[in-house]
Amino acid sequence: MDDDKTRTDNRDRSRVAGDEDYEVRHFAEEAGITPDQARTLIKRHGTDRKVLNEIAESIKAL
Repeated sequence: MDDDKTRTDNRDRSRVAGDEDYEVRHFAEEAGITPDQARTLIKRHGTDRKVLNEIAESIKAL
């Protein structure tokens, strides 16, 4: 991932970079789950943001 935040595009918006702590924390905050839960979801279900959001919603409903 490019460190220059002025050079961005939407190529990776559909994925969560599970190896980047800041992105995991951002996803967790956005989804309303803990960072540990987010890491577990990424390991089990992959990096597709849409799938992860759906699963996170089901976790919050419990």
